[in-house]
Amino acid sequence: MQKILFLLMLAATYQTAVAQEPRFHHRRDAYTTETPPVHDPVMAREGDTYYVFSTGMGIQQMTSTDRKTWTLLPQPVMTVMPGWTADSVPGFRSHVWAPDVIRWHNRWWMAYSCSTFGKNTSAIGLISSRSLAGGIWKDEGCMVASKAKRDNWNAIDPNFVIDEETDTPWLVWGSFWDGIQLVRLDSTMHIAPGEKPRTIARRYDPNYKPSEENPTSKYAGTNAIEAPFIFRHDGYYYLFVSWDYCCRGAKSNYRVAVGRSQKIEGPYLDRDGKDMTQGGGTLFLEGDKKEWEAAGHCAAYRFDDEDIFICHGYNITRNGMALLIQRTISWTPDGWPELK
Repeated sequence: MQKILFLLMLAATYQTAVAQEPRFHHRRDAYTTETPPVHDPVMAREGDTYYVFSTGMGIQQMTSTDRKTWTLLPQPVMTVMPGWTADSVPGFRSHVWAPDVIRWHNRWWMAYSCSTFGKNTSAIGLISSRSLAGGIWKDEGCMVASKAKRDNWNAIDPNFVIDEETDTPWLVWGSFWDGIQLVRLDSTMHIAPGEKPRTIARRYDPNYKPSEENPTSKYAGTNAIEAPFIFRHDGYYYLFVSWDYCCRGAKSNYRVAVGRSQKIEGPYLDRDGKDMTQGGGTLFLEGDKKEWEAAGHCAAYRFDDEDIFICHGYNITRNGMALLIQRTISWTPDGWPELK
């Protein structure tokens, strides 16, 4: 995710904290809206409360009891950034990109991206908590880091996925460079000993040659793919990815593609049988040019016997502002997702 830094300061100025562990608090001066501005959203539910976490200073968060009216909390998830983040990523301060959150083994785990625009010297950090409502997060260190001229991938845009048959956690991440990466984790939610990342999706076939109509990015070449999310349904793992460019407001051309596999490791094939490592992917969502110029960086969940899809979209009527999109997923007879 080569994100132009969106400063989503939505409700109030974040306060500087002196506590050793990051905290968040429900505040009376929280900002409530039915159309929340958001970038790179992920969702979780604890009890009767839904949580959305997203890109922002220290990780932006908001809550809802009905997924219709959202309260944007002025306090970020992390009020103190771990010291290792600045050491690992020169120039990084506190504008955290694209978190993901999952409940596993009676604990909440949140991964988050530390990076700077246009570079693949990046890191994915990890925090954990017993309860979302409790608001106390423990620093679990760095999950994976990439370094320019050493790695041909970028350690950003993390997503957790659990192999339910073996109860094994995996991490999928990445953007541009050599595309989407996948690796097996251990019981501490760090990369398992001896495991190395593998590429499971690219925007184009590796032999693709750009034309004048499709120029290379001045930052990372033609491989404009990012923001992976894996969702399991009826025996398949569905890999959603975002193609092309976000973060340009009304000039964005972000869109979502999907492929599937019966194994987490892949191969992920699109509806025509093309491998996503060779540029495959079935178009799933794009801007309608009426309300949304572009849409992407998605997630998918099952709540109360309903599969839902969320992402951010660049709203045409609001000058390209990134807003939360929520849609219900339906399934075709041959097992492919569609949006209602």
